[in-house]
Amino acid sequence: MSRNPVPAVLLQPSKWLPLYEDFVTKNASSIGQVESALRSLTYIIPGRYRDSEIPSECVHSGVQLLSLYHDSLISRVISNLPPNISRPTPTPHARYTKYWSSQSPLYQKVALTLQTIQYTELLWEMVARRRGEKVRWRVVVFIEVVKAICRLFLLRLTNSRPLVSPPLPEREIDPRSSEPDEGDWNGMESPVSERPSDLTWTMPRTGLSLPSLPDANDVSNYLISKVLTSDDIKPPKALLHRVTGQGQLAEVMHILRPVVYALALQKWSQDKRSWRAWLIGFGMEYGCRQLAKADFRERVAGGLRGLTGLEREELKKRGWSMGWWLMRGAFYENIMKSTLKGFTNKMKGKPLLDLVGSIIEDYEYLWDNYYFSSATL
Repeated sequence: MSRNPVPAVLLQPSKWLPLYEDFVTKNASSIGQVESALRSLTYIIPGRYRDSEIPSECVHSGVQLLSLYHDSLISRVISNLPPNISRPTPTPHARYTKYWSSQSPLYQKVALTLQTIQYTELLWEMVARRRGEKVRWRVVVFIEVVKAICRLFLLRLTNSRPLVSPPLPEREIDPRSSEPDEGDWNGMESPVSERPSDLTWTMPRTGLSLPSLPDANDVSNYLISKVLTSDDIKPPKALLHRVTGQGQLAEVMHILRPVVYALALQKWSQDKRSWRAWLIGFGMEYGCRQLAKADFRERVAGGLRGLTGLEREELKKRGWSMGWWLMRGAFYENIMKSTLKGFTNKMKGKPLLDLVGSIIEDYEYLWDNYYFSSATL
Protein backbone atom coordinates (compact mmCIF):
# COMPACT_ATOMS: atom_id res chain seq x y z
CA MET A 1 0.00 0.00 0.00
CA SER A 2 1.64 3.24 -1.14
CA ARG A 3 1.94 6.20 1.16
CA ASN A 4 1.36 9.79 0.15
CA PRO A 5 4.73 11.36 -0.66
CA VAL A 6 5.92 14.14 1.66
CA PRO A 7 5.95 17.52 -0.12
CA ALA A 8 9.49 18.40 -1.12
CA VAL A 9 9.32 21.79 0.60
CA LEU A 10 8.80 20.13 4.01
CA LEU A 11 12.10 18.34 3.57
CA GLN A 12 13.94 21.63 3.03
CA PRO A 13 13.78 23.76 6.24
CA SER A 14 15.82 26.49 4.57
CA LYS A 15 12.78 27.30 2.40
CA TRP A 16 10.28 27.49 5.28
CA LEU A 17 11.06 31.10 6.24
CA PRO A 18 10.80 32.54 2.68
CA LEU A 19 7.51 30.67 2.20
CA TYR A 20 6.17 32.01 5.49
CA GLU A 21 7.23 35.58 4.65
CA ASP A 22 5.55 35.29 1.27
CA PHE A 23 2.36 33.99 2.91
CA VAL A 24 2.31 36.88 5.42
CA THR A 25 2.83 39.58 2.82
CA LYS A 26 0.11 38.16 0.57
CA ASN A 27 -2.40 37.80 3.42
CA ALA A 28 -1.56 40.81 5.58
CA SER A 29 -5.19 41.68 6.30
CA SER A 30 -6.08 38.17 7.46
CA ILE A 31 -2.91 37.92 9.54
CA GLY A 32 -3.84 41.18 11.30
CA GLN A 33 -7.29 39.81 12.16
CA VAL A 34 -5.77 36.63 13.62
CA GLU A 35 -3.36 38.70 15.73
CA SER A 36 -6.23 40.82 17.06
CA ALA A 37 -8.27 37.73 17.91
CA LEU A 38 -5.38 36.17 19.84
CA ARG A 39 -4.77 39.41 21.75
CA SER A 40 -8.45 39.61 22.67
CA LEU A 41 -8.31 36.04 23.94
CA THR A 42 -5.36 36.80 26.22
CA TYR A 43 -7.21 39.81 27.65
CA ILE A 44 -9.98 37.52 28.95
CA ILE A 45 -7.90 34.67 30.44
CA PRO A 46 -5.70 36.41 33.12
CA GLY A 47 -6.90 35.90 36.67
CA ARG A 48 -9.71 33.52 35.68
CA TYR A 49 -7.51 30.59 36.67
CA ARG A 50 -4.73 31.26 39.14
CA ASP A 51 -2.14 29.22 37.23
CA SER A 52 -3.05 30.66 33.84
CA GLU A 53 -1.31 34.04 33.96
CA ILE A 54 2.08 32.83 32.69
CA PRO A 55 0.75 30.74 29.75
CA SER A 56 -1.63 33.58 28.85
CA GLU A 57 1.14 36.18 29.00
CA CYS A 58 3.42 33.89 26.95
CA VAL A 59 0.80 33.87 24.20
CA HIS A 60 0.30 37.64 24.46
CA SER A 61 4.04 38.40 24.36
CA GLY A 62 4.51 35.94 21.50
CA VAL A 63 1.76 37.57 19.45
CA GLN A 64 3.23 41.03 20.09
CA LEU A 65 6.71 39.93 19.02
CA LEU A 66 5.33 38.15 15.96
CA SER A 67 3.39 41.30 15.05
CA LEU A 68 6.62 43.28 15.29
CA TYR A 69 8.23 40.84 12.85
CA HIS A 70 5.22 41.05 10.52
CA ASP A 71 5.40 44.86 10.61
CA SER A 72 8.97 44.75 9.31
CA LEU A 73 8.03 42.27 6.57
CA ILE A 74 5.09 44.32 5.31
CA SER A 75 7.08 47.55 5.49
CA ARG A 76 9.85 45.98 3.39
CA VAL A 77 7.39 44.77 0.75
CA ILE A 78 5.64 48.15 0.50
CA SER A 79 8.95 49.99 0.15
CA ASN A 80 9.84 47.72 -2.81
CA LEU A 81 6.56 48.25 -4.69
CA PRO A 82 6.88 49.85 -8.13
CA PRO A 83 6.42 53.65 -8.22
CA ASN A 84 3.23 53.48 -10.31
CA ILE A 85 1.27 52.04 -7.34
CA SER A 86 -0.17 54.89 -5.31
CA ARG A 87 0.44 54.72 -1.57
CA PRO A 88 -1.61 56.20 1.27
CA THR A 89 -0.16 59.37 2.82
CA PRO A 90 2.06 58.31 5.75
CA THR A 91 1.29 59.69 9.19
CA PRO A 92 3.74 62.14 10.79
CA HIS A 93 4.68 59.41 13.27
CA ALA A 94 5.50 57.00 10.43
CA ARG A 95 7.54 59.62 8.55
CA TYR A 96 9.52 60.55 11.66
CA THR A 97 10.29 57.03 12.90
CA LYS A 98 11.07 55.77 9.39
CA TYR A 99 13.53 58.61 8.91
CA TRP A 100 15.52 57.84 12.06
CA SER A 101 15.33 54.07 11.49
CA SER A 102 16.81 54.49 8.01
CA GLN A 103 19.35 57.17 8.97
CA SER A 104 20.71 55.41 12.05
CA PRO A 105 21.09 51.61 12.24
CA LEU A 106 21.81 52.07 15.96
CA TYR A 107 18.46 53.83 16.43
CA GLN A 108 16.74 50.86 14.75
CA LYS A 109 18.49 48.36 17.05
CA VAL A 110 17.89 50.33 20.25
CA ALA A 111 14.23 50.99 19.40
CA LEU A 112 13.71 47.31 18.56
CA THR A 113 15.33 46.29 21.86
CA LEU A 114 13.10 48.72 23.75
CA GLN A 115 9.90 47.44 22.15
CA THR A 116 10.91 43.82 22.70
CA ILE A 117 11.44 44.51 26.41
CA GLN A 118 8.09 46.30 26.67
CA TYR A 119 6.29 43.37 25.06
CA THR A 120 7.85 40.83 27.46
CA GLU A 121 8.31 42.79 30.72
CA LEU A 122 5.16 41.50 32.44
CA LEU A 123 6.11 37.92 31.54
CA TRP A 124 9.56 38.34 33.13
CA GLU A 125 7.94 39.78 36.26
CA MET A 126 5.55 36.82 36.48
CA VAL A 127 8.44 34.36 36.19
CA ALA A 128 10.50 36.27 38.78
CA ARG A 129 7.58 36.35 41.24
CA ARG A 130 7.74 32.55 41.44
CA ARG A 131 11.18 33.03 43.05
CA GLY A 132 9.92 35.44 45.71
CA GLU A 133 9.12 39.15 46.16
CA LYS A 134 12.76 40.23 46.53
CA VAL A 135 13.69 38.64 43.22
CA ARG A 136 10.59 40.16 41.58
CA TRP A 137 11.51 43.70 42.61
CA ARG A 138 15.11 43.25 41.51
CA VAL A 139 13.90 42.14 38.07
CA VAL A 140 11.40 45.05 37.87
CA VAL A 141 14.08 47.64 38.73
CA PHE A 142 16.57 46.02 36.32
CA ILE A 143 14.05 46.13 33.45
CA GLU A 144 13.21 49.78 34.16
CA VAL A 145 16.93 50.67 34.21
CA VAL A 146 17.53 48.94 30.86
CA LYS A 147 14.51 50.70 29.30
CA ALA A 148 15.72 54.06 30.63
CA ILE A 149 19.17 53.48 29.12
CA CYS A 150 17.56 52.66 25.76
CA ARG A 151 15.47 55.84 25.88
CA LEU A 152 18.49 57.98 26.79
CA PHE A 153 20.28 56.50 23.77
CA LEU A 154 17.30 57.40 21.55
CA LEU A 155 17.28 60.94 22.97
CA ARG A 156 20.95 61.26 22.10
CA LEU A 157 20.64 59.68 18.63
CA THR A 158 17.81 62.06 17.64
CA ASN A 159 19.85 65.10 18.73
CA SER A 160 17.78 65.80 21.87
CA ARG A 161 14.33 65.42 20.37
CA PRO A 162 11.49 64.15 22.59
CA LEU A 163 10.72 60.45 22.42
CA VAL A 164 7.73 59.17 20.50
CA SER A 165 5.68 56.11 21.34
CA PRO A 166 6.17 53.62 19.83
CA PRO A 167 9.72 54.40 18.65
CA LEU A 168 9.33 52.27 15.50
CA PRO A 169 6.88 52.79 12.59
CA GLU A 170 3.51 51.16 13.04
CA ARG A 171 2.13 48.73 10.48
CA GLU A 172 1.31 50.22 7.12
CA ILE A 173 -1.65 49.38 4.92
CA ASP A 174 -0.60 47.56 1.78
CA PRO A 175 -2.00 49.75 -1.02
CA ARG A 176 -2.63 46.67 -3.15
CA SER A 177 -5.07 45.27 -0.58
CA SER A 178 -7.38 48.29 -0.91
CA GLU A 179 -7.55 48.20 -4.69
CA PRO A 180 -10.69 46.35 -5.84
CA ASP A 181 -10.53 44.10 -8.80
CA GLU A 182 -11.42 45.94 -11.96
CA GLY A 183 -15.11 45.53 -12.71
CA ASP A 184 -15.78 43.61 -9.49
CA TRP A 185 -18.80 44.60 -7.43
CA ASN A 186 -20.11 42.29 -4.67
CA GLY A 187 -18.76 39.33 -6.55
CA MET A 188 -20.43 40.35 -9.82
CA GLU A 189 -19.37 42.46 -12.72
CA SER A 190 -20.76 45.96 -12.28
CA PRO A 191 -22.76 47.53 -15.10
CA VAL A 192 -20.81 49.75 -17.43
CA SER A 193 -22.92 52.77 -16.41
CA GLU A 194 -21.97 52.26 -12.73
CA ARG A 195 -18.23 51.78 -13.09
CA PRO A 196 -16.17 54.65 -11.69
CA SER A 197 -13.92 56.56 -14.03
CA ASP A 198 -10.72 55.17 -12.48
CA LEU A 199 -8.92 54.43 -15.72
CA THR A 200 -5.26 55.23 -15.20
CA TRP A 201 -2.73 55.75 -17.93
CA THR A 202 0.85 54.59 -17.44
CA MET A 203 3.42 56.72 -19.22
CA PRO A 204 5.62 54.41 -21.33
CA ARG A 205 8.94 56.19 -20.78
CA THR A 206 8.88 56.92 -17.04
CA GLY A 207 6.54 54.14 -15.91
CA LEU A 208 4.57 56.65 -13.80
CA SER A 209 0.79 56.75 -13.95
CA LEU A 210 -1.51 59.73 -14.14
CA PRO A 211 -4.01 59.94 -11.25
CA SER A 212 -7.56 58.85 -11.90
CA LEU A 213 -10.38 61.38 -12.05
CA PRO A 214 -12.61 61.62 -8.96
CA ASP A 215 -16.29 60.84 -8.96
CA ALA A 216 -18.34 63.83 -10.04
CA ASN A 217 -20.29 63.76 -6.76
CA ASP A 218 -17.18 63.66 -4.59
CA VAL A 219 -14.99 66.41 -6.01
CA SER A 220 -14.85 68.46 -2.78
CA ASN A 221 -13.61 65.52 -0.69
CA TYR A 222 -11.08 64.67 -3.37
CA LEU A 223 -9.68 68.21 -3.35
CA ILE A 224 -9.54 68.34 0.46
CA SER A 225 -7.57 65.08 0.49
CA LYS A 226 -4.96 66.68 -1.77
CA VAL A 227 -4.44 69.79 0.40
CA LEU A 228 -0.98 69.90 1.96
CA THR A 229 -0.45 71.08 5.55
CA SER A 230 2.71 72.64 6.93
CA ASP A 231 3.68 69.29 8.48
CA ASP A 232 3.42 67.56 5.08
CA ILE A 233 6.19 69.69 3.58
CA LYS A 234 8.51 69.66 6.57
CA PRO A 235 11.48 67.28 6.53
CA PRO A 236 10.86 64.33 8.88
CA LYS A 237 13.31 65.40 11.57
CA ALA A 238 11.64 68.83 11.77
CA LEU A 239 8.40 67.22 12.94
CA LEU A 240 9.77 67.42 16.50
CA HIS A 241 11.58 70.44 17.93
CA ARG A 242 14.87 69.84 19.70
CA VAL A 243 14.72 70.32 23.46
CA THR A 244 17.26 72.34 25.44
CA GLY A 245 17.50 73.65 28.98
CA GLN A 246 14.39 72.95 31.02
CA GLY A 247 12.86 71.09 28.08
CA GLN A 248 15.76 68.62 28.07
CA LEU A 249 15.53 68.33 31.85
CA ALA A 250 11.82 67.54 31.52
CA GLU A 251 12.52 64.78 28.97
CA VAL A 252 15.25 63.22 31.11
CA MET A 253 12.92 63.31 34.15
CA HIS A 254 10.23 61.66 32.04
CA ILE A 255 12.67 58.87 31.12
CA LEU A 256 13.97 58.35 34.67
CA ARG A 257 10.58 58.55 36.43
CA PRO A 258 9.79 54.79 36.10
CA VAL A 259 13.19 53.89 37.58
CA VAL A 260 12.71 56.20 40.58
CA TYR A 261 9.14 54.99 41.10
CA ALA A 262 10.15 51.32 40.94
CA LEU A 263 12.98 51.93 43.45
CA ALA A 264 10.56 53.71 45.77
CA LEU A 265 8.05 50.86 45.53
CA GLN A 266 10.83 48.37 46.24
CA LYS A 267 11.88 50.30 49.34
CA TRP A 268 8.35 50.53 50.78
CA SER A 269 7.06 47.23 49.39
CA GLN A 270 6.06 46.03 52.87
CA ASP A 271 3.40 48.76 53.11
CA LYS A 272 1.35 48.71 49.90
CA ARG A 273 -0.98 51.43 51.23
CA SER A 274 1.83 53.94 51.79
CA TRP A 275 1.49 57.11 49.65
CA ARG A 276 5.20 57.95 49.57
CA ALA A 277 6.14 56.05 46.39
CA TRP A 278 2.95 57.12 44.59
CA LEU A 279 3.50 60.82 45.38
CA ILE A 280 7.12 60.64 44.21
CA GLY A 281 6.22 58.96 40.90
CA PHE A 282 3.15 61.07 40.14
CA GLY A 283 4.94 64.26 41.21
CA MET A 284 7.83 63.56 38.83
CA GLU A 285 5.53 62.83 35.87
CA TYR A 286 3.31 65.86 36.49
CA GLY A 287 6.34 68.09 37.07
CA CYS A 288 8.14 67.06 33.87
CA ARG A 289 4.91 67.56 31.88
CA GLN A 290 4.56 71.12 33.19
CA LEU A 291 8.25 71.82 32.52
CA ALA A 292 7.90 70.59 28.94
CA LYS A 293 4.85 72.80 28.34
CA ALA A 294 6.64 75.83 29.80
CA ASP A 295 9.63 75.18 27.53
CA PHE A 296 7.38 74.95 24.45
CA ARG A 297 5.66 78.23 25.37
CA GLU A 298 9.02 80.02 25.62
CA ARG A 299 10.87 78.52 22.65
CA VAL A 300 8.30 77.67 20.00
CA ALA A 301 6.81 80.47 17.95
CA GLY A 302 3.14 80.64 18.88
CA GLY A 303 3.64 78.62 22.07
CA LEU A 304 1.59 75.43 22.34
CA ARG A 305 -0.38 76.44 19.24
CA GLY A 306 2.85 76.39 17.25
CA LEU A 307 3.55 72.74 17.96
CA THR A 308 3.59 70.27 15.11
CA GLY A 309 0.88 67.65 14.81
CA LEU A 310 3.28 64.94 16.02
CA GLU A 311 4.20 66.96 19.13
CA ARG A 312 0.54 67.56 19.98
CA GLU A 313 -0.20 63.86 19.46
CA GLU A 314 2.63 62.81 21.78
CA LEU A 315 1.58 65.31 24.46
CA LYS A 316 -1.96 63.95 24.25
CA LYS A 317 -0.70 60.35 24.59
CA ARG A 318 1.31 61.26 27.68
CA GLY A 319 -1.68 63.10 29.14
CA TRP A 320 -3.95 60.08 28.71
CA SER A 321 -1.31 57.74 30.13
CA MET A 322 -1.34 59.74 33.38
CA GLY A 323 -4.80 58.29 33.97
CA TRP A 324 -3.09 54.99 34.81
CA TRP A 325 -1.93 56.54 38.09
CA LEU A 326 -5.44 55.75 39.31
CA MET A 327 -4.55 52.06 39.03
CA ARG A 328 -1.09 52.24 40.62
CA GLY A 329 0.32 51.91 44.09
CA ALA A 330 -1.41 53.61 47.00
CA PHE A 331 -4.17 55.20 44.89
CA TYR A 332 -5.28 51.77 43.75
CA GLU A 333 -4.92 50.15 47.18
CA ASN A 334 -6.68 52.92 49.11
CA ILE A 335 -9.34 54.13 46.65
CA MET A 336 -9.78 52.29 43.35
CA LYS A 337 -9.70 48.74 44.71
CA SER A 338 -12.83 49.16 46.85
CA THR A 339 -14.47 51.33 44.18
CA LEU A 340 -14.01 48.66 41.50
CA LYS A 341 -15.24 45.93 43.84
CA GLY A 342 -18.44 47.85 44.50
CA PHE A 343 -18.81 48.56 40.79
CA THR A 344 -18.46 44.90 39.79
CA ASN A 345 -20.85 43.77 42.55
CA LYS A 346 -23.56 46.01 41.07
CA MET A 347 -23.04 44.39 37.65
CA LYS A 348 -23.56 40.83 38.84
CA GLY A 349 -26.69 39.15 37.57
CA LYS A 350 -27.24 41.68 34.77
CA PRO A 351 -26.98 40.62 31.10
CA LEU A 352 -23.77 41.73 29.34
CA LEU A 353 -22.77 43.91 32.30
CA ASP A 354 -22.07 40.74 34.25
CA LEU A 355 -19.51 39.73 31.61
CA VAL A 356 -17.78 43.14 31.84
CA GLY A 357 -17.75 42.88 35.62
CA SER A 358 -16.20 39.40 35.54
CA ILE A 359 -13.40 40.60 33.22
CA ILE A 360 -12.66 43.51 35.58
CA GLU A 361 -12.56 41.07 38.49
CA ASP A 362 -10.11 38.89 36.58
CA TYR A 363 -7.81 41.86 35.99
CA GLU A 364 -7.88 42.81 39.67
CA TYR A 365 -5.58 39.84 40.21
CA LEU A 366 -2.97 41.43 37.89
CA TRP A 367 -3.34 44.93 39.38
CA ASP A 368 -3.02 43.48 42.88
CA ASN A 369 0.14 41.50 42.23
CA TYR A 370 2.12 42.87 39.27
CA TYR A 371 3.88 46.19 38.74
CA PHE A 372 3.97 46.06 34.92
CA SER A 373 0.22 45.42 34.60
CA SER A 374 -0.35 49.19 34.84
CA ALA A 375 2.96 50.46 33.42
CA THR A 376 2.75 52.75 30.38
CA LEU A 377 6.39 53.67 29.74
